[in-house]
Amino acid sequence: MRTLIKNIGCLVTPEGTTAQKGQAQGQVRTREKVWLLMEKGRIAQIGQQAETMPQAEQLVDAKGKLVTPGLVDPHTHLVFGGWREKELAMKLKQIPYLDILAQGGGILSTVQATRAATKDELKAKAKKNLHSMLRQGVTTVEAKSGYGLDVATEIKMLEVVQELQQEEKIAIVSTFMGAHAVPQEFKQKREAYIDLVVQEMLPKIVELKLAQFIDVFCEEGVFSVEESQRVLQAGKEWGLGVKCHSDEIVPLGGTELAARLGAISCEHLIHSDDKGIAALADGGTIACLLPATSFYLNADYAPAEKMLAAGVPIAFGSDFNPGSCPCDSLQLAMHIGCYKYAMTPAECLTAVTLNSAAAVGRAEDIGTIEEGKAGDLVIWDAPDLDYLFYRLGGNLAEVIVKNGEVVEKND
Repeated sequence: MRTLIKNIGCLVTPEGTTAQKGQAQGQVRTREKVWLLMEKGRIAQIGQQAETMPQAEQLVDAKGKLVTPGLVDPHTHLVFGGWREKELAMKLKQIPYLDILAQGGGILSTVQATRAATKDELKAKAKKNLHSMLRQGVTTVEAKSGYGLDVATEIKMLEVVQELQQEEKIAIVSTFMGAHAVPQEFKQKREAYIDLVVQEMLPKIVELKLAQFIDVFCEEGVFSVEESQRVLQAGKEWGLGVKCHSDEIVPLGGTELAARLGAISCEHLIHSDDKGIAALADGGTIACLLPATSFYLNADYAPAEKMLAAGVPIAFGSDFNPGSCPCDSLQLAMHIGCYKYAMTPAECLTAVTLNSAAAVGRAEDIGTIEEGKAGDLVIWDAPDLDYLFYRLGGNLAEVIVKNGEVVEKND
């Protein structure tokens, strides 16, 4: 099918098939008064309004508004049981997360709820949140496991992701994160749990083709650098791409480890130091920052300015999860990132499109509006990019297009 979008007032996009860094992260292309043709799900042609427009089966009038690539959320914990609203009072009192975890809260309480939930219950809940993300302009999302922490539940979570990949309009990239925490039953035998992750969970998940990436929570009180290396190295040997939660609470060394292993991204990075930032730059690893998490936890913000100056590509994720960021709005995350990191709208647009696409291994296909790429884009209720970042707190996504077809309208 051919879809034509006419009367585009302002089309703004980064360009390329690799993550942009430094000054290049803020270099986006702006075209005014154009039309865009998509054919068989791909971007076929972009022309000026003064030129003759081609015929198409589906015609969409952008009404002079802003068009950008579809947003890509490169960090979510989409599938989980229960919620954790009862922890809010502790967070407001600034009780540290590791203390909440030690009291049986945090990840471990979600593990109990996820183990108890049926696959259908998990799927229904995840589907509802996916629909919310799509309505807000997200056309591709990453989803991590890690609330099962046993073989059966980790597989159950990733099977939910696999089924949603096949059924939903939004594209999903799956990440195995069995090393998200040490479950209660292994509290006194940590090494045995890592054996379980590496020797049982990982081979079965690879055999069932349930994940594209592996991730680990390398943090004080969770997994050490040495333990994380064992998990990530095993995943790499099984052919999975490497990701790493690191430097969220202390700069433990997980960032340097992940960069040495060729990680596609390191995530959180609130307390990354100069050594970690240099490792990211040297390794070509994307810094996946989670500004809404810092906001929700009233925590520090990642040193984005230092990362940009060092030549580290920056992506933004929502970190949607039931504990540290119960927010499925990548729009809100990108606004917080703009204000708190003092990044320009152009830099932030790249962070939630091209760079986030690169962080999930999809930059050759999505993340920009260029001929030959997938027809994933958003028509915004905004005249230009500055207005999109100036308006805070609402959903400005008006029309969402996935693979060349209109899949959502917010009237």
